[in-house]
Formats: sequence, structure tokens, C-alpha cells
Amino acid sequence: MNMTGKKIGIIERYQNFLPPVDPTCIISLNEGNTPLILAEALPKYLGLSGVKIYYKFEGLNPTGSFKDRGMTMAVSKAVEQKATSVICASTGNTSASAAAYASRCGLRCFVLIPEGKIAKGKLLQAYRYGAKVMMVKGNFDQALQLVKEVASAENIVLVNSVNPYRIEGQKTAAFEVVDDLGDAPDYHALPVGNAGNITAYWKGYTEYKKHGKSWMLPKMIGIQAAGAAPLVIGKPVENPETEATAIRIGNPASWKGAIAARDESGGLIDSVTDEEIRFAYRFIAEREGVFAEPASAAAVAGVMKLAKTGYFKEGSRVVITLTGSGLKDPDYALNFQDELTVVKIDARALSKIVSAKT
Repeated sequence: MNMTGKKIGIIERYQNFLPPVDPTCIISLNEGNTPLILAEALPKYLGLSGVKIYYKFEGLNPTGSFKDRGMTMAVSKAVEQKATSVICASTGNTSASAAAYASRCGLRCFVLIPEGKIAKGKLLQAYRYGAKVMMVKGNFDQALQLVKEVASAENIVLVNSVNPYRIEGQKTAAFEVVDDLGDAPDYHALPVGNAGNITAYWKGYTEYKKHGKSWMLPKMIGIQAAGAAPLVIGKPVENPETEATAIRIGNPASWKGAIAARDESGGLIDSVTDEEIRFAYRFIAEREGVFAEPASAAAVAGVMKLAKTGYFKEGSRVVITLTGSGLKDPDYALNFQDELTVVKIDARALSKIVSAKT
């Protein structure tokens, strides 16, 4: 909050830790300040009574994902540079965020999405925020290569995570974790697709420690989907496949940053199956009351997998980044064949249903 009690965005809140931006060029939707929710059901389920687990729920950013943190920086710098247009390739969340921040300041926004590989909620956002959306007959990696070429030739600002200002903005999530906990956690788990976020979190943690804001650094745990796990197998995946569309990426742009985060922190990068993702997705919604997108559930599934091996030390603190809202992917949310009971307008019939044991 500022002196008037009005909520402010991450550039104003953390301006001493970010590249300078002309105050008249700051484009913000009051992003950031997302909650760190203490998990109650997960530690019990895993038998980790001496471990505290928290969800950093980025689904409560303005467009429903962590991308807003990086986009406020990227678009603000684009305005400062007097750009007229921005462009991105996207599996969904980047397109929604880029379109929203561009609309906020009157920039044109061009979005390339992989054919048939984007959740409807995210596609809807890009359209409604006014972006020009184009579909590529190919995957995300091919779309990214195309926008890189066009941005360079047409002098349009590219706002994918290869834009360094995106990483700068996204690192503020690590600042918030430390601010809330009083220090860095022992472990920090998050899903990995294009790998910008794990790169950004590690940058944030190391910078905060350097400035005396924390005493320790976490082990970074990156989790990929088994069908799109180039960092796990050590080479690009030509045709990545997973139901978690946000991390369906075969050749991450921030590959080196992710590996550095893993190695420097003493952490790891692992993969989970779509089946494990589906279980975790339902678990956090039905047992914790937190509705996050499938890619977010990959990180939860990774923590579940590691916990079974005894990875987490007694007395430690674990933070799991939930990257986006569950409302981003309504089709996925509705594919579990949930039973819908039709009830007549009859109190006796309703009483029978609610009093049943199962």
C-alpha cells in the first residue's frame, strides 16, 4: 500500500530492486501481493507432520497468472522506449497478460499460439483484451522462433521471457515469499515450461539475500511434465505432449537459467506424469480449497513424488508456486465425469440425498 492506502503494483513496491522505469511510463494493474497459503491437507496426506508447506497462489494476479509480474515491467519499458506494438508466442498465459497490459496503454498486441494447444480460458482473454490472435501450424517452440524473427525485422517489442525485463518482474514473487515468511524457505517447487519463472525466482532469492533481506537460499525444485521434459532428459523434445498445456514446451528459452538455478541451489529438476498431475490438481481443489491450473498441479505432484522418497527434511519449509487460476482451463476442469444429480422440487427427496453416507 502507498500513503493513500491504495494498492500499488510491483514496480512501485520493489523499485529499489528493479531496473529504473520512468514513473510516467509505468503500466500496472496492481499486480503482485498474492497470498502465501499454508497447506493443511497436503502435509497430513504425505505424513510430513514436521514440514510446513505453503502455496504461493499466483492465480490471484489481475489476469489470473504469474505472467503479470513480468508483463508490467516489459510493457512499461516498451512504453518508455516509445514502442507502438508488442508481440509474443504463447501457450496461453503470456498472451492473456500481454494483451491486458497492452490494452491498458493503447499498444497493439500480436499473439501467436500453437494450433489446438491452448486452453480456452486463456484464448478468450487474449481476444477480449483486444489482441490480434494468430494460430501457427506447429508447436510453441516454432511459434517463438517466428515471433523472434518478426520482432527483429519490424522493430516490435517481443514480450516473451527472452525479454530480460520479464525475468526482472517475475523475480518479485521471491521477494514476497521472503517478506511473508521472514526468510527464504528451505525448498521452493514450481512447474517448468519455458523456464523463465524458475530462473526469475532464483534471481530474486539471491538478490534479496545479497541485500541482507534474508539469511538463506532455498533448494530450487523444477517440475516438468513427463511428455515435455527436455531439462530432465537433457535434450529438446521435438513434439512435446502433456495435458498441462502451459508447460507443453520442448525447448525452453531459459534453459541455461533453469539449470543454473538447479545447480547453484543444490536442487533438482524432475518430471511427473499426466496422471500424477490430474491427482494433484483434484487434491488441492477438493482438499485445500485452492483451484489452480493443471501446470500448477505439476509442482504439487512433484512435491508428492519427492516426499515419498524422504526428500524433505524434518522442520523444513516448502513453498509451491501455483502459477495460474483453475478458471484458465475450463475444459480440463470439466473432463473428470463428475456426476450431476437432478433433484425434483421436493424437500424430502433432497433430504435423502444429503443424508446419504456416500
